[in-house]
Amino acid sequence: MFGFGMEYEGPAFWLPLIWSALLALAVAMYVVIDGFDLGVGILFTAARKGNWRDRMMLSVAPIWDGNETWLVLGGGGLFAVFSVAYAILLPALYLPLILMLIALIFRGVAFEFRFKAERSQPLWDYAFHYGSLVATFAQGLVLGAFVQGFHVEGRGFAGGTLDWLTPFSVMTGIGLVCGYGLLGATWCVMKTSGELEIWARRKSGQFLIATIACMAVVSAWVPFLGLDIQWRWISWPNILYVTPVPAVTALVAWNIHRTLANGRHVAPFLLTIALFLLGFLGLAISLFPYIVPPRLTIWQAANAVSALQFALVGYAVVMPLTLAYTAYAYWVFRGKVAEDMQSGGYGH
Repeated sequence: MFGFGMEYEGPAFWLPLIWSALLALAVAMYVVIDGFDLGVGILFTAARKGNWRDRMMLSVAPIWDGNETWLVLGGGGLFAVFSVAYAILLPALYLPLILMLIALIFRGVAFEFRFKAERSQPLWDYAFHYGSLVATFAQGLVLGAFVQGFHVEGRGFAGGTLDWLTPFSVMTGIGLVCGYGLLGATWCVMKTSGELEIWARRKSGQFLIATIACMAVVSAWVPFLGLDIQWRWISWPNILYVTPVPAVTALVAWNIHRTLANGRHVAPFLLTIALFLLGFLGLAISLFPYIVPPRLTIWQAANAVSALQFALVGYAVVMPLTLAYTAYAYWVFRGKVAEDMQSGGYGH
């Protein structure tokens, strides 16, 4: 479709493609399964104190601590096979990444302390909420900075410390907060019942409107970033291949609204995941095959073929095991949290 990488042959061509797909899968898995977790935290202080907050936290308690595994897989894979890109991206994004990690630490500590605390429980409620909010916003800043591209000279980052902080990256940060809020709200629709579920449905509708609005603004903004992205979407014959993406996105958004209104429990959450994956696909269409936009492609940034082959053996073991464990954990802890749940156990 785009004709990149044709000068590479054999393993030098296919291995970077395989690795880019694996890293994309790891990032997508993190965004989806940690997204609803962070989304629950974003909603947390808006929920009624006591039983509502207990049930929201209990809905993610059995599985939350394994979600960051996918973030480690993505970052470790980037270092192992695209070390040039890693060496450029990390200095360019030091501050938002550190901000994200600090927020995740606060959030994790709050998660563990909240159930044991009595007088200080409100403090941990706010730590959980703001840790989730700040971590999500920082991830959105990273996304916006990545789409904008980086100032690269030779094989090193040559930009400034605050190049990542722009109106566009702030907009993507807000958009990701809305998107994770939608994931968290539809998760609560699926996992809770009673008044809490009704409240979560209302919040889902609000976050759906906000998410679609942010996606529209970002999509309209991207062609003006000066990266020649627009030709991928509107030039002939590319338009034939990519037109279904926004069309299906609009259809999925409508079905989220419809299933929420019809009282469905699981469908809104699954459709929200589909909405995120479509956004991920749109990002891939806009930027592929650049791993450091707009300078380095996956082939230019890839390590030696032998290194890619060696690392692939490890990934061939670790990734299926992680997928299997993740699927098993979600299966075991399926069902809704009981309405009278307070601090332990799990209801189906």
